[in-house]
Amino acid sequence: MTTQVRAESPFKSDNTASNMCGFTLMNNQVGVIVAEVMGTKDNVRITHLPSMIRVDAKNRMDVVYSEIDEAAGEEEGWFNSAEFEESMSTHYGRMVHLDDRTIMFANPEDAAEYLDFDLKPIR
Repeated sequence: MTTQVRAESPFKSDNTASNMCGFTLMNNQVGVIVAEVMGTKDNVRITHLPSMIRVDAKNRMDVVYSEIDEAAGEEEGWFNSAEFEESMSTHYGRMVHLDDRTIMFANPEDAAEYLDFDLKPIR
């Protein structure tokens, strides 16, 4: 008699906070430049996939537009929130666009000051 052993699924639900945020980029000229710049930051991990590039960070990451401009050899102001959103396909975490950068936050509470979000409990 053979005994069947059921393998545990690697796909599980986990409600604990990951403290991670990130986005995916198209694997094209602009996406590669953005990934190269973001890969220089300590808390960021870059994963190259065939059709996209994942950019994941612990807690918070700033996509500073002037850093992308410089890496691309373009004039200041070439890379902005519109160019970023055109290159990005998905994101997770709270995203805040400012004039000079996009900030990604793992925890929405950390973005509260940028969003005029009141963290006081409702009674």
